[in-house]
Amino acid sequence: MITLHGFAASNYYNIVKHALLYKGIPFQEDLLYAGSDDLLTVSPVGKVPAITMPDGFNLSESNVICDFLEETYPEKPLYPTDAAERATVRQIMKIAELYFELPSRRLIPYVFSGTQAPNAVKEEVRQVLGRGIIAMNRLCQFSPWIAGEQFTMADIYVHHVNTIVNAFGSTQLEWDVLAEVDGMKEWNKAMSKTDIAKSVQADSQANMPEFMQHVKALIQAANAK
Repeated sequence: MITLHGFAASNYYNIVKHALLYKGIPFQEDLLYAGSDDLLTVSPVGKVPAITMPDGFNLSESNVICDFLEETYPEKPLYPTDAAERATVRQIMKIAELYFELPSRRLIPYVFSGTQAPNAVKEEVRQVLGRGIIAMNRLCQFSPWIAGEQFTMADIYVHHVNTIVNAFGSTQLEWDVLAEVDGMKEWNKAMSKTDIAKSVQADSQANMPEFMQHVKALIQAANAK
């Protein structure tokens, strides 16, 4: 059985977990937080998520894991058979990561510390998010799924990216970023109502108090140095 290493409060962890559940692949979860010595034994840089296959093969990085799962377990495919359509799915995922998720992550330290990000940081984040909004408006179809008629990895990936955009971007910037992409809020709401998404979100919320205690302990340790 596959072992999924990481913690449920992580959106990257939940991308892989969602894919595993959608494909019906048996797996077990191993609670590990980023940077732990145990995680370093299965992830080269100690990042979440990582998986261990039944034969002992370890793999990290969410998009790499998802591609590996698709190739290893082709049942219930999450990528189109057409090469151009498959590339479009990956393009949506990459743009969501670079222009939605990563800039929003710059605001995490301020959210966790209960402070407001400096205006210069907010403006930089706004500019990058703005580029993402333009690109996503051009690429996303929402007919009914993000890349067209087929449910794909992009639906899973962007839905969990949006948890970061909503939690950190919107609160710090007072900006409903998803509303800027025509059809995205309605699609995101529909995604959140699927059985798998509800299950993943419930696990994420249950893990959040312990995760926040972990973050608090890290901050205290850093301040003590």
